[in-house]
Amino acid sequence: MTGSDASPSFTLAYVPGVTPTKWVRVWNERLPGVPLTLTAAPAGEAEGLLRARGADAGFLRLPVDRTDMSAIPLYTEATVVVIPKDHLVAIAEEVTTADLADETVLHPLDDVLEWDALPGHPAKERPATTADAVELVAAGIGVLVVPQSLARLHHRRDLTYRTVTDAPVSRVALAWPEDATTDLVEHFIGIVRGRTVNSSRGPQPATAERNERGGRGEGGRSGGKPGRERSGAAKGAAKGSGKGSAKGAAKGSAKGSSKGTPRGAAKRGKPRKRS
Repeated sequence: MTGSDASPSFTLAYVPGVTPTKWVRVWNERLPGVPLTLTAAPAGEAEGLLRARGADAGFLRLPVDRTDMSAIPLYTEATVVVIPKDHLVAIAEEVTTADLADETVLHPLDDVLEWDALPGHPAKERPATTADAVELVAAGIGVLVVPQSLARLHHRRDLTYRTVTDAPVSRVALAWPEDATTDLVEHFIGIVRGRTVNSSRGPQPATAERNERGGRGEGGRSGGKPGRERSGAAKGAAKGSGKGSAKGAAKGSAKGSSKGTPRGAAKRGKPRKRS
């Protein structure tokens, strides 16, 4: 978090399944003097963490209450069913919820999908977490429908997954408290949106440093060789002026004098004295 009496810093929250590595790498390249701290948060607690100012911004799963929160949708995940590798469903490349009608479908308490009606048969008890549900799938208790990133996060060698084409999907967004849109938040928004260094909003220490070095460099050159401190326009003007004025004037003078003066006068030279 940033404060008036503290050095600048930035805290980024993220929910399970989201991998913020690429954006953090760009941040460290552009703002090496502003440390970025990552904070993992359960999907159901991430929004409250931002409101409590436990992080400056965070990667959340939609929906987000827009009353006092800003959010930029980033991408939509495919939904998959996690099954044992020898399960009958594993034969297909993708399935529908109807294909799961005879299955026991686990519904963990931290499920991030919004179902109108769960497919298959519900289990007797709801697992506390997605990780617990994956363990039950491995034990042959049932199957689990989750966003693909969570299936990858809880990957096991004895399990696989297949896309469920008509299941609800999960959308990931960058969110932050609306009344806490700081320069650092704006800068991170620019990184996530793919802005370049020059077009990013907020502080740009790297750019400022380059500009400062550029200023010092020009100042240093001013005391060096005169020819090097000229700009392209100055060089062009000097070159054009030198060649055009000197050669042009000489050439024009020679041509003008030879054309403007009669040939006879040029040959006669000095006038003859009259007798």
